[in-house]
Amino acid sequence: MKRSRLPLLLLGALLLVPALALAHPHPYAHTHGGLGAGLLHPMLGLDHLLAMLGVGLWAAQQVDRRALLAIPAAFLVMLLAGFGLGVGSAPLPLVELGIVGSVALVGALILFRRQLPLLAGAAVVGVFAVFHGHAHGAEMAAGLSALSFGVGFALASAALLLAGMAGWRFTERRMLQQPVARSVGATLLAASAVFLVLLV
Repeated sequence: MKRSRLPLLLLGALLLVPALALAHPHPYAHTHGGLGAGLLHPMLGLDHLLAMLGVGLWAAQQVDRRALLAIPAAFLVMLLAGFGLGVGSAPLPLVELGIVGSVALVGALILFRRQLPLLAGAAVVGVFAVFHGHAHGAEMAAGLSALSFGVGFALASAALLLAGMAGWRFTERRMLQQPVARSVGATLLAASAVFLVLLV
């Protein structure tokens, strides 16, 4: 397969699954108790899935190796903070727009392989993580344990971040950084445009 076709294939796959975008609640997720629902929830919204994979990949792109721990850790801490706000029904304006913005920004950071100072990078992903966490907390089904759901949600999110980091390390070993950065970054930017259309 020609590498130049990879972005088109990724975009085509994305457009085949528009029902997953911004469709966070899912009946299946609510039948497995708090832990099971929390494990499934990040996988059922394509916007969340792409953002978390993207954050992990971008963290692995950083020259400062401390980012491999600091950026995912900042994302997870603020994700749980946002989750707590959502569970407590604390108002947070423009949540869905913040989620879409996170997909777009992470896509641009990956596409252009931007390096940010460690604290700035952690702060950027932390801000967007609050929106993701709030959405998950607000959408948790009534009657589930917030603690169990939160544990499952955190574990699944950490797994997605690790998958993104591992994916970039694989491209480094295969010397595919440039085409993969272009393909993934362009796909995330295209996805954010689709999500924005679905919002309006």
